[in-house]
Amino acid sequence: MFKVSKKSQYGLRAMVYLAKKDSKDFFSLKDISEKENIPFDFLEKIMSELEKMKLVKAKKGILGGYVLAKKPEKITAKDIVSALENTTAVDCSFCGKSKKCSAKNVWRKIDAAINKTLKSITLANLIR
Repeated sequence: MFKVSKKSQYGLRAMVYLAKKDSKDFFSLKDISEKENIPFDFLEKIMSELEKMKLVKAKKGILGGYVLAKKPEKITAKDIVSALENTTAVDCSFCGKSKKCSAKNVWRKIDAAINKTLKSITLANLIR
């Protein structure tokens, strides 16, 4: 069974939270953390990574926080997961048998299916 990391789960939840707000207002980490029940320190790291990938904008200060950098229709689940993970499925690069492995095709097909699905889902799809 494919397991999604807590980092990606929390990242997607935080992004859906911002998408639901459909606002140009910035929302604090504290607000997102409390409303989505995501550990604050972990969320801080996640949002920093999403900012580096230009999926959210950050603003410092008393009225600061985070807001989506693009419209919800333009951000896919794939964008979010890719920003937070090195790979979406099985990474065969560490295996000494990866060049001769017959099972590698199974992992490639699974990875392709996961990526296709993640690309097909936007934040807009998740808030309707």
